[in-house]
Amino acid sequence: MTKAIRIHEAGGPDAMRWETVDVGTPGYGEVRVRHTAIGLNFIDVYHRSGLYPLPTFPAIIGLEGAGIVDALGDGVSGLNLGQRVAYASPPPGAYCEARLMPADRLVKIPDTVPDEQAAAMMLQGMTAHYLLRRTYPVQPGETILIHAAAGGVGLLACQWAKHLGATVIGTVGTEEKAALARENGCDFPILYTKENFTARVREITDGAGVPVVYDSIGKDTFEGSLDCLRPLGMMVSFGNASGPLPPFDAGILSAKGSLFFTRPTLMTYTAKPEDLQSAAKELFDMVERRHLKISVNQTYPLRDAAQAHTDLEGRKTTGSTVLIP
Repeated sequence: MTKAIRIHEAGGPDAMRWETVDVGTPGYGEVRVRHTAIGLNFIDVYHRSGLYPLPTFPAIIGLEGAGIVDALGDGVSGLNLGQRVAYASPPPGAYCEARLMPADRLVKIPDTVPDEQAAAMMLQGMTAHYLLRRTYPVQPGETILIHAAAGGVGLLACQWAKHLGATVIGTVGTEEKAALARENGCDFPILYTKENFTARVREITDGAGVPVVYDSIGKDTFEGSLDCLRPLGMMVSFGNASGPLPPFDAGILSAKGSLFFTRPTLMTYTAKPEDLQSAAKELFDMVERRHLKISVNQTYPLRDAAQAHTDLEGRKTTGSTVLIP
């Protein structure tokens, strides 16, 4: 039997229970993955709290992990027993010692990438990839704004944007996080607890504004983010760390300069297996060439996932966090 963190209803971190589950054998097109490391992400909080409702209970949350293939179902090709694999994909269910996964949602881990690093980089790294390379393709010489610049996605996005030749402005909550963001390519860390980030962005850009804002914070930064944009700029809202956006009048986009607004998800950008493999390949290449540094700054035993969620929601974490079965 296998141990897992399960929730029986939506709620706070205390809703999570360490329980025994039966994984079973893989069906057609599936493999069984025995986890060596599991990624912690804010979407796990959204699933646990009910902000993103789960279809049934009891449920196992988590969308990211790394491990080895220990059973193959019929119809699976290209994967072998004992192979190291990683994923960042539905269905939820990563908070466990082992699970079944659709084979076409898995990517092979290069020999040069450790399991903990692989588990920490898939969701956040491929998110940074689609944001900077596809949603709004960042160009050399542009100045951009990234909120939560010291978070998991933020640190990777800062490094990647810097590699692309951009000037990076980022918001952070503490002096320590400002230093960390700066070390990872953020040219202008803004301490939002002490400075008005909108005014500071306008100052840095000589009043012009930025062409894009990558915003994972949500309701607390929405209006200020729009005011950071130049005419025809794009507001990319990809998270809700401070809560979901309230309904808004689309007329505000025209009033503030014919702005664009998008609410993208990694799951859409990697829905096709070929897009998933392409994104993962580019991500792994960036890491192997040392253009991206994956900072696993916190690890917790899987059974202590509730504490990991408490620390994540309390903004006590930086970089990436992994859970160890």
